[in-house]
Amino acid sequence: MDTQKLLRTLPKVDRLLEREDVAALTAVHPRPLVLDALRDAIDETRDGIRHGHVESVSDDVVVARAAGLLAVAVKRSLHRVINATGIVVHTNLGRSPLAEAAADAVAEVARGYSTLEYDVDSGERGSRHVHVEELLKRLTGAEAAMAVNNNAAAVLLGIAGLARGKEAIVSRGQLVEIGGSFRIPDIMRESGAKMVEVGTTNKTHLRDYENALTADTGLLLKVHSSNYRVVGFTEEVSLPELVHLGAQHGVPVFEDQGSGVLIDLARFGLPGEPTLGSAVAAGADIVSASGDKLLGGPQAGILVGKWHTIEKLKKHPLARAVRLDKMTLAALEVTLRLYLDEKRLLTEVPTLRMLTIPAAELRSRATSFAAAISVACGDACEVQTAPDVSRAGGGALPMADIPTTVVSVVPVHMSVVELERRLRLAEPTIVGRIKDGRLLLDPRTLIPAEEAEITDALKRATREA
Repeated sequence: MDTQKLLRTLPKVDRLLEREDVAALTAVHPRPLVLDALRDAIDETRDGIRHGHVESVSDDVVVARAAGLLAVAVKRSLHRVINATGIVVHTNLGRSPLAEAAADAVAEVARGYSTLEYDVDSGERGSRHVHVEELLKRLTGAEAAMAVNNNAAAVLLGIAGLARGKEAIVSRGQLVEIGGSFRIPDIMRESGAKMVEVGTTNKTHLRDYENALTADTGLLLKVHSSNYRVVGFTEEVSLPELVHLGAQHGVPVFEDQGSGVLIDLARFGLPGEPTLGSAVAAGADIVSASGDKLLGGPQAGILVGKWHTIEKLKKHPLARAVRLDKMTLAALEVTLRLYLDEKRLLTEVPTLRMLTIPAAELRSRATSFAAAISVACGDACEVQTAPDVSRAGGGALPMADIPTTVVSVVPVHMSVVELERRLRLAEPTIVGRIKDGRLLLDPRTLIPAEEAEITDALKRATREA
């Protein structure tokens, strides 16, 4: 059949809409989306005919293609992923997963009304800060606290509230870039403060800050290197030294800690990181951190410090622009409450549970996981366990190689790249790591039920091959 005759056999949308299988689609999905899928399927078939790729036209084939297009169109863009990478705080995959109790609290306040800004005792309007402030004060020893929508917002609010129109002094070695090309100098500029760099990339002395002080100095800023390390011939000014200098000259001190550590991680064999409480004890006027990194909660920016400073920030115009919504506050409150009971904390907050899993437990899980995959896939894959390292991720503990045991999978009938692609496009999405021609699956970032899901997905992927 020539091209023109074949084109004339293309079905009309109206005719396809009369089919039972299409009526079934419109019963489940919005009619406009079904119409778009049918038109797109017809257009694709038309293009295929014109390019010589289609030799016959069938209504069944067109409808099947439309159903495929519709399935893609209605699938949520933001959906669940199984993280088998071993990167605990994986920024691209949503950073820290929430504790079950925190997720339940989110669902509860999302489904109805809440006490977001309502004081039940007085029956009057309340403040959304109260839901986390007392908890943060208790956990850090601060005089006051507040939370905003992320740590970048916390830094922006802090600098704008204390140093807009003034000079903010910061070490050149601390002008970090956060993920997504978001840099401390950019935040400084947007805050309205004038950035004054002191020292060098690897060495900054107390005298550098002293020599930079002027009548226009509004802030001494210290940025903790939570997402990088400068090693070798280095020196930096400690927070207590900076606080002492600030007190002498009546200049507030702001430390951005970034990672949001509330407990001593060195007890669990991880690199020691300064805690929010240690910065408060050192006398910093304000300290900021993320809620969704090592703290293990939702995306949030934590600000703790002296009462008069925090109160000033609460009243700043930017505070409303960067405030938290009810769902994030619900998750943050419950996460912080778990910190009051360390035993529950280490078992119920996924980030801390994953970071502190004993090496022996990981070896045992990897061995069982590998055995299950071998049984499911047979001779379609070469499966073994191997020692490797996990990462904290999320710009936290940058130098930490955390020992783990991974499951290594090498497919026999396809490339490892193809296997990774099939898992990534599976339902649910599964993300692992490719290293030295092997697909590595790290049980550290998996819950046991997810190991079974990966095993089933590998079975399907290798059988299709």
